[in-house]
Amino acid sequence: MTNQTISATADSGAASGIASRTALTALAPMVWGTTYVVTTELLPPGHPFFAGILRALPAGLIALALTRTLPRGTWWAKAAVLGVLNIGMLFAMLFMAAERLPGGVAATLGASQPLIVAVLAVAVLGERPSAWRFTWGVVGVVGVGLVVIGPDAAFDGPGILAGLAAAASMALGVTLTKRWGRPAGVGPTAFAGWQLTAGGLFLVPVTVLFEGPPPAIDLPGALGYLWLGLVGGLAAYVLWFRGIKTLPVTSVAVLGLFSPIVAALLGAVLLGQTLGPIQLLGFALSLAAIVAGQFSPRLTPNLATERTTR
Repeated sequence: MTNQTISATADSGAASGIASRTALTALAPMVWGTTYVVTTELLPPGHPFFAGILRALPAGLIALALTRTLPRGTWWAKAAVLGVLNIGMLFAMLFMAAERLPGGVAATLGASQPLIVAVLAVAVLGERPSAWRFTWGVVGVVGVGLVVIGPDAAFDGPGILAGLAAAASMALGVTLTKRWGRPAGVGPTAFAGWQLTAGGLFLVPVTVLFEGPPPAIDLPGALGYLWLGLVGGLAAYVLWFRGIKTLPVTSVAVLGLFSPIVAALLGAVLLGQTLGPIQLLGFALSLAAIVAGQFSPRLTPNLATERTTR
C-alpha cells in the first residue's frame, strides 16, 4: 500500500468520524426544537421559569448521581459560570423574549448566535476572522427569519434585548466551554450535570420572584416535563458538550439553526401551521448555512482534521 493510499484512507476515516460527531451533536438542537410544541400542548401555561427549572435541575442531579463526580478547585467557579451562561441565563432570557415577542421574531434573534460566536472565536479563542463564517451566519439568520416571521410580527424593545441577550449568553457559554475544555478524567455526562445543576439553581430565585408557587401538574404536563428534562435536558446537553469538545466551535454554533427549523416543521405537521414558498426558501437557506458552516475553505483537509482533534 502506497503512502498516498494510506493518507487517503486516513483522511476518509477522519472525515467519517467528523461527520458522525457532527450528526450526533446536531441531535441536541433538533430535540430543543420540540420545546415549543411540548410547552404549548402539554405544559401548564404561565410558568415558563418553572419549566426551565424542571428541564435543568432534576437532569443535573441525575447526572451527578450517576457519575458521582463533582468539580474540583477552580472548576467550581467555571462550572457555575458555564451553567448560568449555557442554561440559567439562557432560559430566563428566552422565556422573557417569548413573552414579549412573537415566536418567529424571538427565533430569528436566537439565530444570530453563530454570528456572535464567530466574533467571540476571534476575541476569546484567537482564531482568524473568517468572511466565510460571517457570510453564512447572515444567510442563516435570513433563512430562519423567512421560515418563522409572519406578516403580523411585532417588535418590542425589551423583548428584542432579551432575545439578543439569550443568543449572546449561549454564544459566550459555548465559546468559554471550548476555551476551558473539560477537566481530565471528567466525561460529558458529569460535565453536563455540573452545568444543568448550576443553571437550575440559578433559576430557582428567578422563578420564585416572577412566578410564585409552582402550578398543578396533570399527566400530560408530567410527560412534557419528563421529555424536556431527560431528553431535552440531560441527553441533549451531553451530546452538545461532547460536540463542543471535539468539533470547531463555529461549526457547532451553526447547528443551533436546526432548533427553529424543527419547531417550524412540527408546527406544520402537528399544529396545522402553513408553510408557503417563502418558508420553503427559508428552509433551503438555513440548511445551506448549516452545511456550509461545517467547512472552512481556507483549511486543507489535513489541517482541518488536526484542528478538530486538538
